Amino acid sequence: MLATRVIPCLLYQDGSLVKTVRFKNPSYVGDAINAIKIYNEKEVDELIFLDITASAENRAPDLEIIKQIASECFMPLAYGGGITSLEQVREILRVGVEKVSFNSAAINNPQLITETAKAFGTQCVVVSIDVKKNFWGKPEVYGDRATQSTKENPVGFARRMEDLGAGELLLTSVDREGTWEGFDIELVGKISNAVKIPVIAHGGGGKLGDIQDVVKFGKAAAVALGSLVVYQKKGMGVLINFPKRKNLLELLS
Repeated sequence: MLATRVIPCLLYQDGSLVKTVRFKNPSYVGDAINAIKIYNEKEVDELIFLDITASAENRAPDLEIIKQIASECFMPLAYGGGITSLEQVREILRVGVEKVSFNSAAINNPQLITETAKAFGTQCVVVSIDVKKNFWGKPEVYGDRATQSTKENPVGFARRMEDLGAGELLLTSVDREGTWEGFDIELVGKISNAVKIPVIAHGGGGKLGDIQDVVKFGKAAAVALGSLVVYQKKGMGVLINFPKRKNLLELLS
C-alpha cells in the first residue's frame, strides 16, 4: 500500500456511476461492478462508494447493491449514502464494507457518529464534509448536496466531528469538484492542521501534480479522485483508469 492513500471516489445514482461538476449535472460514467473490476486489476488500495441521492430521497442504503459491490471489491471499501441508524451501519459492515461515511447524518444526527464509533471503532467512521464559499467568499459547511448552508465554519465543524468519534474526514471542496482545477490547498491545510485524524482531500484533482501539491502543502493524509480516474482527459470520454503505482511512488516519496 502507498504511504499516502490515493482513492477512487465513485458516485452512484439511479443504478449507475455518474460524475458531477460542483455537485451538479451528473453525467453517466458506467456500471459500478465493471469499474470495480478494473480497479481490482489496477491494484487500487482503497475505494469510496457514495450513493449521492439516497439521503435527498429519504432512501435507506440499498443493501443488495452494497453487497454486490463489497463482494466484488478486493480492496477496503467505504460506503456512504442514506445511513440514518446504527442498525443500518451494522448491516453494511456485515456484508463486507470496512468503513461507513456520514454526511447528512453528521449534520442532522451527529450522535450517530459517536454511537458508531463506540459500537464498531473509530477506524470505520468517516465523516464527509462538503465545503462551499458563500456569497461573500467565506467557506461554510453545506448539506443536502451543497444546497443548504449550515453556517458552520469548516475548521470548527471538523474538530467537532473528531471529538464525536470520526476516524477520518473526507473533505470535499464543492467549488472545485469536477473542475480539474486542482485541490483547495488552503482549505485542506487549515483542516489538516486543526485535527489529529487523517484528512482525505477531494474535489478538483486534474493531474498527478495536484496530488503531490495537496499532500506536500495541504498536509492531506490521503487523496480521493473522481474525474481523473473515470475520464481519459478533461473534455474527453469515459475511461476507468488509475495512475501507475510507479508514478505515484515517485510523486509521494
